[in-house]
Amino acid sequence: MSKGRPNIGVTGPDKGGRAAWLFTWFAVFLQGGRAIRIHPQKGLPEEDIHGLIIGGGADINPERYGHEELQDLFSKDEKVSSIRIFFYYLLTIVFFPFIYLLRKIFSTAEAGVDKDRDEMEFALVEEAVEKNIPILGICRGAQLMNIYFGGTLHQDIANYYTEVPRVKSVWPKKMVEVEAGSKLRDILTFEKVWVNALHHQAVDALGNKLKVAAQEENGIIQAIEHQEKSYVLGVQWHPEYLPQIPAQRRIFARLVQEASKMS
Repeated sequence: MSKGRPNIGVTGPDKGGRAAWLFTWFAVFLQGGRAIRIHPQKGLPEEDIHGLIIGGGADINPERYGHEELQDLFSKDEKVSSIRIFFYYLLTIVFFPFIYLLRKIFSTAEAGVDKDRDEMEFALVEEAVEKNIPILGICRGAQLMNIYFGGTLHQDIANYYTEVPRVKSVWPKKMVEVEAGSKLRDILTFEKVWVNALHHQAVDALGNKLKVAAQEENGIIQAIEHQEKSYVLGVQWHPEYLPQIPAQRRIFARLVQEASKMS
């Protein structure tokens, strides 16, 4: 640990993923945590890990959930005043070019699967679950958590967007509904929130002891959480790219708060 900050392990690929790492590091730092980057070539850190973030990236090997790889795959928040909505909108306009540029500079196109990363992350999740370490899964990370607990994925969600446009943007352009009584609702405090979307896969069958925490109007699951663990949460969007929205920062705040109990 450093200056009393809990150590938060943040997983990513060996190549690429620099923008996601930088924004995740910043999100953790803002909430009083110390982010430690973990990727397959680097191996596991020497420091004790008090919280874990499984980041976004390449698809998970479908053999992990009994499928074959597909080939040739073709609001406002409720209870928020109009003044605050306008303020968030202005912040988004200010932040978006910066976030977009960093992603373009540092991101690397990811195709296929990353078996080394799969193996590392499944091992990390298993250890975290055994030690009751808080876990946040982001995009791919949420999908990996679902598979770890015995669930499956939709490998291509394009067919779910025949009546409404499919959103793929770092900009918060998609509205999702947060389930009443969920831990996520307690964190965000809103019934509906605007999120970004960069994924082409999603949770299908839920894993054991997991429940839906948020979903789109068309039924696509946008967040999952463990029914018994205090903080095992997976979100399909990228809250690290939404630092201008207080509700999204609270996702990291709660993770660091839970991790502090482990330090």
